[in-house]
Amino acid sequence: MLAHPFIHPQFDPIAFSISVWNRSLHVRWYGLMYLVAFLLFIFLGKYRARKNVWQEWKPVELDDLMFYGMLGVIFGGRLGYVLFYKADFYLAHPLDIIKVWEGGMSFHGGMLGTLCALWYYARKTGRHFLQVGDFVAPLVPAGLAFGRLGNFINGELWGRVTSPDAPWAMLFPQAWQADAKLLADNPSLRDVAVQHFDTYSQQLITNLPRHPSQLYELSLEGITLFVILWLFTRKSRPMGAASGLFLTGYGCFRFIVEFTREPDDFLGLLAAHMSMGQWLSLPMVLAGLGMMVWAYRRKPA
Repeated sequence: MLAHPFIHPQFDPIAFSISVWNRSLHVRWYGLMYLVAFLLFIFLGKYRARKNVWQEWKPVELDDLMFYGMLGVIFGGRLGYVLFYKADFYLAHPLDIIKVWEGGMSFHGGMLGTLCALWYYARKTGRHFLQVGDFVAPLVPAGLAFGRLGNFINGELWGRVTSPDAPWAMLFPQAWQADAKLLADNPSLRDVAVQHFDTYSQQLITNLPRHPSQLYELSLEGITLFVILWLFTRKSRPMGAASGLFLTGYGCFRFIVEFTREPDDFLGLLAAHMSMGQWLSLPMVLAGLGMMVWAYRRKPA
């Protein structure tokens, strides 16, 4: 048995600071992860366009597609979080909606925003919506991986309580308040609680061992899904098949990881003991499967 689980490194959320007009501008790791994700989208997209495996795409077209997609991710992700997760709070505090630097982005909302952006781009360029979706689908998981890496660096979106001697168990000092509340409501968890010295706060704190669910999502929704889609689209597929595989793959992986991810404290588990993330992933899986069946059954254009 391990002496105690691994302790989250507690990275400084600020990567570096620069001075602008005698004021310090802080650049955060999470924002850098978004930047890396967007740059990776451009790099991989232009690579696919140059290879021209199964569609007529030019590398220069990726610039406009990236711009619209970036707007869709940011606005859709924020509005999705506002509507799906904390609608009552933001209805009472509407000005807080613009405070994106305080956190609060929803993947499912970002996906809906991206779909709107892709629809607009497809209409503008005279392409079929699914043709654009199939081109973009293999590019998205790599960006998702860096987003989850940003969550891990911030020490947020930690997982549920697990056994302290499990090889994957991790202590999140940032979760000490949530852990204290959980211990107060569930005294039986005191047997698995770990007391340790936190070098960041310079005090002795008590944490519960948790799943590093951010790393699970990085591995499944990011790396694994990227490899699957990249290999799947190396040769010609029916229109809509790649988009359907992305929806199915992401929905399945997210549904599985949600069993280890701590539900939002202001929501908890919903009907059928499932989280909001799981309920939002189910329509994705069904839509993706239906799209793939349609793609392989339809007559070629």
